[in-house]
Amino acid sequence: MAIKEGILKACKANVIVKPLADGGEGTVDALLFGMGGQKIHTVVTGPLGDKITAAYGILEDNKTAVMEIAEAAGIKLVPSSRLNPLYTTTYGVGEMIKDAISRGCRKFLIGIGGSATNDGGIGMLTALGFDFFDKDCNAVKPIGNDLIKISGMCAKNVIKELSECTFRIACDVNNPLYGPLGAAYVYGPQKGATPEIVDILDKGLRQFAGTVNNNTGKDNALYPGTGAAGGLGYAFLTFLNAKLESGIKIVLDEIKLEEDIKDADFVITGEGKLDFQTAMGKAPIGVAKLAKKYGKKVIAFGGGVTEDASKCNEEGIDALFSILQLPMTVEKAMEYETARKNLVATATQVFRLINALS
Repeated sequence: MAIKEGILKACKANVIVKPLADGGEGTVDALLFGMGGQKIHTVVTGPLGDKITAAYGILEDNKTAVMEIAEAAGIKLVPSSRLNPLYTTTYGVGEMIKDAISRGCRKFLIGIGGSATNDGGIGMLTALGFDFFDKDCNAVKPIGNDLIKISGMCAKNVIKELSECTFRIACDVNNPLYGPLGAAYVYGPQKGATPEIVDILDKGLRQFAGTVNNNTGKDNALYPGTGAAGGLGYAFLTFLNAKLESGIKIVLDEIKLEEDIKDADFVITGEGKLDFQTAMGKAPIGVAKLAKKYGKKVIAFGGGVTEDASKCNEEGIDALFSILQLPMTVEKAMEYETARKNLVATATQVFRLINALS
């Protein structure tokens, strides 16, 4: 809205504002703001097994739920002193899905970044009614430590409405389930795993995938993205027939940005800091690539612009601008009112120039 305000100060224009997110933190709020709907709060099991309140969104159609798994299984929910992916669970993610199903939702858009877990998704699956057993037919705990014990499984208790549901999963990593590039080895250490724990978890994921293959004939363990969120990508793909997709692609599809871009003169995007990482497929580049499909000019604004941000020009952003007006601390620049004023002012001047040259 700040950019719109700035444009309208410079010229007469029809400005369409669309929400932008890439499946990570803030996706629920962005889609609810841009598309309408309501935020739901529900009590679920947190990653450490205690009860917490998690939030997700239901869009205006009352059939589409938008979720971030970090609300129920996020690393942000675990004190650093208690980080250990052997004992964290995604059970609360399944409870969130069940809650949305009970409210009539059958379409799910789920971002799976920021997890504290490495349970292969058995926590989520257990909450949805899947059962996993050890060699003595005892139920295993829905935690990473028990993956190695899984010898059998059963789906007879799965909630019946699950077959009516579709899942689009925002997954922007390509890691397989196990191995040197898998969930445990790549992401386990940042979740508190020592080398010994990483080895235990990787062997557990192999055991789990082998049991699933023996029981279902589905061999998805090496599929790109199955290692996301400690194997949650594998669980969604294998048990819920989900699609693992680019987060920005899902959002752009849902907000139907392409229809508006077709008739636009300029497409404007941005993020907090524009740098070489932006050029590696983050949200502004997703917007730029869609705009270039129709030959549109793309402008990007950032709170900061690094020297290597020129890589963004190679990926479809025609011009990029820092919104800072005066030297200031990062903390001051990130204050809402400061950032809003800076964005309005920069957008105004950029479009004054465009207006003068047209």
